[in-house]
Amino acid sequence: MNPDRDAVRARYATAARRALDGRATESPASVHYAGEAVPAEVVATSLGCGNPLAVADLRPGETVLDLGSGGGLDVLLSARRVGSAGRAIGLDMTDEMLTLARRHAEQAGVTNAEFVKGTIERIPLPDASVDVVISNCVIVLSADKQAVFAEIARVLRPGGRLGVTDILADDSLTEAERKTRAAECLGGALTADDYRSLLRDAGFVDVEVRLTHKTNEKLHPAIIRAVAPAVVPMLPVHADEVLSIGGLPRRPHPHPHRPPSRPLA
Repeated sequence: MNPDRDAVRARYATAARRALDGRATESPASVHYAGEAVPAEVVATSLGCGNPLAVADLRPGETVLDLGSGGGLDVLLSARRVGSAGRAIGLDMTDEMLTLARRHAEQAGVTNAEFVKGTIERIPLPDASVDVVISNCVIVLSADKQAVFAEIARVLRPGGRLGVTDILADDSLTEAERKTRAAECLGGALTADDYRSLLRDAGFVDVEVRLTHKTNEKLHPAIIRAVAPAVVPMLPVHADEVLSIGGLPRRPHPHPHRPPSRPLA
């Protein structure tokens, strides 16, 4: 049992049930989708803090994964951008949100999108299976962000891209203030420096973390971009090990006390 995860699931399940019953109200997130041709009722179910598609640079034919896809807004928009040759996958741990997202996809006639159940700390997809990972104000909700970034790195293909919007904390946010935001599932927000460090520790390069604007509450929306290494780094291998792997005899080591011979002049 994970109390933090249970709190997140309960909060988002309640929001999904309201939308399924036709009781969703206008979302503050609608300002981020002003130019998008998407039904208002779909935008109303968004609980995000930005528009990750503005930083993801999606291209036709790509496979994109949305972590914590909720009502499916960003998945439906991604499916449109990657086209019929591409694929958009939404991952969510809440049954009610998955039901809502599938209903939205069916109503929109989107056929290159799918929604799967799972957690962002343990993504149920194969290694190197997606080109782009997006997320909208969801990574902040995880109690194990190190695992999240490791999983993102695992499922991205070499050179794949991460483009997310999330909530970051001021360095001045106190532990007491974090506890007061726990009910909103924001008590675990990272600082910008911590976000960069965790992404780099997971192997990402070209990491960019930028606040979109500051608030008076020491918790600020931000955009985050990063790139998975184009080549998986290999551990250095001694030349003798290469010879041994190839079936050739290893070279004898020089005598420990004898200096190496010099070529004759």
